[in-house]
Amino acid sequence: MMRVGAAVLSFALLASCNAAGSDGSSAANFPPPDRPVSGLGSNQFSTEDQRDSRGEAQTVMELAKIEPGMTVADIGAGNGYYTVRLSERVGPDGRVLAQDIDREALDRLARRVERERLENISIRGGSEGDPKLPPDSFDRIFMVHMYHEIAQPYEFLWRMWPALRDGGQVVVVDIDRPTDQHGIDPLLLSCEFRQVGYELVAFRDAPQLSGYYAQFKAGANRPVPQDIKPCRNESSQAGG
Repeated sequence: MMRVGAAVLSFALLASCNAAGSDGSSAANFPPPDRPVSGLGSNQFSTEDQRDSRGEAQTVMELAKIEPGMTVADIGAGNGYYTVRLSERVGPDGRVLAQDIDREALDRLARRVERERLENISIRGGSEGDPKLPPDSFDRIFMVHMYHEIAQPYEFLWRMWPALRDGGQVVVVDIDRPTDQHGIDPLLLSCEFRQVGYELVAFRDAPQLSGYYAQFKAGANRPVPQDIKPCRNESSQAGG
């Protein structure tokens, strides 16, 4: 139990060195999204047994090529469905950082991590505009059924960029429906990532994921915040 607590603290200290604004940028420099943002949904997307019966986590980890020894971040970890399965997949030589802005969810997850003695998992909080991840740390960053809830997506993606290692990639699982209904059009998703300098490297419709799978990498250059232009939401254009 003490080793788990130490792991949580070690990642918290690393992340504090990468605090928002330490690079001179301000939240005011980033555009708001030109679309609605979903309210925070339930952390209980469906029961873990139901998700496993569809092969959800196994499918995503296979598509993402998760291997032993990798370091992975689970953003919007909630109750830890992906966190605990990633922990087993990366093994004792790998690391998983579970992040969420819901403190109660993180407290529940911390108790689960201690109860199940998952010593390769660390936990920390984030914010609406900053995942607060340590730089140059992750082979994969998971964002599963949560991207549409990020209130400041351009700032969030921009601040997430330095956390990727060379060759690191971002995995998004979401549903093709309006952003105020807990989903996002994959073309709009790709546009928002592209505006912050990411490149789409894989996309797949996947019924067992209750939606689609998308994978991104950091491109050659990260734009300065003032050059980021919000993507137009087709549904809002049609409504106007």
